[in-house]
Amino acid sequence: MTDTPRRLLIVNPNGNPEVTARTQACADRILGPGCNGFAVQPAGSPHAIETPADRALAEPLALALLAQHPGYDAYVMACFDDIAIAPARAFLKAPILDAVEASVAAARSLAQRFSIVTTVEAMVPGIEALVARLGAASQCSVRAAGIGVAAAAAGEPEALRRLDATIVRARDQDGAQAIILGSGGLTGHAARLSQRHGLPVIDGIEAAIRRAEAASRIAAKMA
Repeated sequence: MTDTPRRLLIVNPNGNPEVTARTQACADRILGPGCNGFAVQPAGSPHAIETPADRALAEPLALALLAQHPGYDAYVMACFDDIAIAPARAFLKAPILDAVEASVAAARSLAQRFSIVTTVEAMVPGIEALVARLGAASQCSVRAAGIGVAAAAAGEPEALRRLDATIVRARDQDGAQAIILGSGGLTGHAARLSQRHGLPVIDGIEAAIRRAEAASRIAAKMA
């Protein structure tokens, strides 16, 4: 008898369908036949989460969406933040993973020093606070490429040029031996950038999905 495939719910908390589509494509590419991922987004959320006001609007919508979808084997918040993580753990009966913790763990296994490259400068202080909470501040720099989430998700040429230039600065000025892509809008670019720049590039959303799949497998064995 074939085991029932495990199911992951992957929540993009912003309202940009391009980011959700990139997230779904990532899940389809990396998850095996024993696990299915379903990328969703809340109605009415900001097109990009780039300010505290955006976050304040997006988080309750993401929490409501999670509450409407019980019964999954694990959950992923597909953004480079801890949006909804702590409150969702109070009511979900399955693991919920975020991209920051998952990608920092991956980077630490690959390099002594690494850099997170995100989109807009307004995201940097929050990411630095999350990195410090994980005890990785001495190993990690955070840089903004100066591009919007929507431009990153659309793969606009100027956005990609700025992304390349920021990775070069992180490598040459910060001594980064690995790069984390710190935005859902950057999902799907890691393989190309790793080959182009000659160092490991970690897709934060991919890292979270992989970690959620592993957590769901462990939880299933314990059930």
